Amino acid sequence: MARTLAGLPAGTRVTDYISLGAVAGRVPMERVHEVLKQEGRQSQRQRQLPAHVMVYYVIALALYMEVSYGEVLRCLLEGLEWIGLPVQRIRRTGASGISQARSRLGAAPLKRLYDELVEPIAVEQTRGAWYRGWRLISLDGSTLDVADEKVNEEAFGRPGSARGASGYPQLRFAALVECGTHVLFGALEGPYGTSEIELARSVLQRLRPGMLCLADRNFYSFALWSQAAATGGELVWRMKANAVLPCVERLEDGSYLSKIYPSQKDRRHDRHAVLVRVIEYRLEGLPDAEPLYRLLTTILLPNVAPARELAALYHERWEIETSLDELKTHLRGRRIVLRSKTPELVRQEFYGLLLAHYAVRGLMHEAALQAELDPDELSFVHAVRVIKRKILTAGSFPPSGEPVPP
Repeated sequence: MARTLAGLPAGTRVTDYISLGAVAGRVPMERVHEVLKQEGRQSQRQRQLPAHVMVYYVIALALYMEVSYGEVLRCLLEGLEWIGLPVQRIRRTGASGISQARSRLGAAPLKRLYDELVEPIAVEQTRGAWYRGWRLISLDGSTLDVADEKVNEEAFGRPGSARGASGYPQLRFAALVECGTHVLFGALEGPYGTSEIELARSVLQRLRPGMLCLADRNFYSFALWSQAAATGGELVWRMKANAVLPCVERLEDGSYLSKIYPSQKDRRHDRHAVLVRVIEYRLEGLPDAEPLYRLLTTILLPNVAPARELAALYHERWEIETSLDELKTHLRGRRIVLRSKTPELVRQEFYGLLLAHYAVRGLMHEAALQAELDPDELSFVHAVRVIKRKILTAGSFPPSGEPVPP
């Protein structure tokens, strides 16, 4: 949908609205400087919107998707000035100058920060994050609308529709989510025409021993299953109804052992087989339920993970749908497209959006631990509002890069 320039309500204090203190707690200044140095993006002139300030500015754009470029910068600098920081040295500029500063920064520092910083955060006390000692993880993918510019269409493509083509180009991404905290990690973006399976090959490299990964039936292939299992993580993936899974041994909990193969030829010659466990179940009394659900798991012993428990556990996979909804609706804003007009800045904005989501979810996790609650019991929308109006805390991100005195 078309954008209109927007501002914050007149007569309100900037500090009621702008605060990246919570963001800086998850994206520390020292790490920002390290990444900028590694990527060769450190600013030489402090008057040109310094690169470390632009990193936080890109994250702020995600928190204020409905607000114009200039207004976000004004609020950011006024918020710093409010507590006495020397922001006068930074030249205030319009949308063109901001875009130039973002272009100088590029997407690589934001992606590197995301890849290095964003990881599962649940601790032993986190409710809803564990199953019998395994950290619950889900795999899924989605799309985001990007600005309707020719270069964006050429870079990302756009989906077709009944009337020709959709209104906006789209990027596709895949990610892992920690079910208990909704933290999206390991995400990778690509053009709309890239399959989720292809993106998942890179994303699944973030699985580790001690994790239990849930995934929908569209992700299964022998190659992807084998790659994911090789990480040492355990898998519970749904299978398509027509998959050939002959019973090798029936187990006491009603599940059974079966074999999967790289190809039909391997199946015929019974070679290169991988032993798996199959769980079949029905959801009685639900009008929209499918006739039969089939799960495939690497956990072969029923006493370690009973079939009934895994069948109930699989539906935790929908936690990633909630996380994607937070990212695409509650944080980005319903029907708002990514505002960047070039592919490089689209990618930059995408990782800024993920870092903003991580900061919000980190704050919610800390609050849930203090209140001894499941993070699911807290409102994501309310948490975003708290971050927006929380007074900027000392020691976050001064333009000089030096610590702020208390």
